[in-house]
Amino acid sequence: MVQAYSSGRWRGTPTSPPSRVAARPSLRCQIARSTPPMRRSRCGGSTRRPSTSGCSTSSSSASGATGRSWRQQPGQAEMFKIVRNAGDENKVRIRAPNGRFLQVKRDYSVTADHGESTSWGDDDPSVFAMTKVGDMHGEFQLCNGYGTAKATPVLRNHWNTFIVEEDFKFIASNGLNAVRIPVGWWIASGPNPPAPFVGGSVYALDKAFKWAEKYKLGVVIDLHAAPGSQNGYEHSASRDGSQEWGTTDAIIAQTVQVIEFLASRYGASPSLLGMGLMNEPQAPGATLDSLRKYYKAGYDAVRRHAPRTYVVMSTRLAGDSGELLPFAGGLPGAVIDVHYYVFNTTFTNMTAQQSIDFIETNYAADLRGLSTRNNPLSFVGEWVAVWNVPNATKAEYQRLAQVQLEVYGQATFGWAYWTLKNVNNYWSLEWMIKNGYISLKH
Repeated sequence: MVQAYSSGRWRGTPTSPPSRVAARPSLRCQIARSTPPMRRSRCGGSTRRPSTSGCSTSSSSASGATGRSWRQQPGQAEMFKIVRNAGDENKVRIRAPNGRFLQVKRDYSVTADHGESTSWGDDDPSVFAMTKVGDMHGEFQLCNGYGTAKATPVLRNHWNTFIVEEDFKFIASNGLNAVRIPVGWWIASGPNPPAPFVGGSVYALDKAFKWAEKYKLGVVIDLHAAPGSQNGYEHSASRDGSQEWGTTDAIIAQTVQVIEFLASRYGASPSLLGMGLMNEPQAPGATLDSLRKYYKAGYDAVRRHAPRTYVVMSTRLAGDSGELLPFAGGLPGAVIDVHYYVFNTTFTNMTAQQSIDFIETNYAADLRGLSTRNNPLSFVGEWVAVWNVPNATKAEYQRLAQVQLEVYGQATFGWAYWTLKNVNNYWSLEWMIKNGYISLKH
């Protein structure tokens, strides 16, 4: 994904921030939509919103740092295979590692000793009814569903065609001055990352830096998927909705190694504007203590390789937006990242005017509280002109976008639109600009 943003002076010392950040194109969101029929259990795309900004590049592997997984992968002796009924996908059988099928016995025990033959009837104790309780469409699910061999050409074609040099030219010519690029932790795992991920996306990130330098754009790299998943969503590469980041010192240390890898690889680039240490950690699973510990270690890792780069620290979902201020206030060049959306449950029954009022009062007040003189820089790292208002007119969408531009333009580091390119029109900044909904040339 690439997210573009518009700013003023963004190169120099960490005390001269950009004035606006605007968009990112999402490689990841499109990837998530191309998943084949599911055999499996979210990293790209989100259950909360489609992936859509200016120039975001989803990465899956890189050469360099550690190649170990955040947790031990299951061995063959621990793996079970789900076999679906071709005529009814809700009926399944489960093949055990010994080649036999699980079956339920009369004493309610389950054994792995049923043979191959079946009528798929309700009287067969090896036939189970499968009920889907969630539907995650992320990079983990894509890679796990296709398998590495099939996922590799799908992802490489996506990296080579979805975001191209012409997109960076468009960004630079439309009042934007930087891109926010989300990556996954496996980018630091070499050409053969832990299963099920595919290696090679670091080279897409390399190209993004080359184009950014050509068109004088800044780049904010954003660690969107941390080891173990920091929020349980598909866009953080959760395999099944679980959230395990921060539960051990080893996971935190591995995450710091990813930041070390990225900072060392791109620290010398004149386009490296910022390093986002983590996107949207979820409270209370990601505790404030674990987050402060990681943010300090990640900050130090960036400073070892890029002393003039801003270090972006995301606030916690379901946390207090100001809870990091005392901590980050003592770190020169630190940036607090908040995300403002107007389509969540808070806005379910709101009219267009009520939604606008909420932005101009609640979100504006929250941002003012973060943007005072002695605080770290403030960054609205994600927003989009999408809401819950049915049958809204073009004029209403234009007003929704303009009000957010005015409010989020007060952020001292800038803002970023989610995302540059998307199949859903209003989520695509490119479409919004080309069709006259948003204008940034002023």
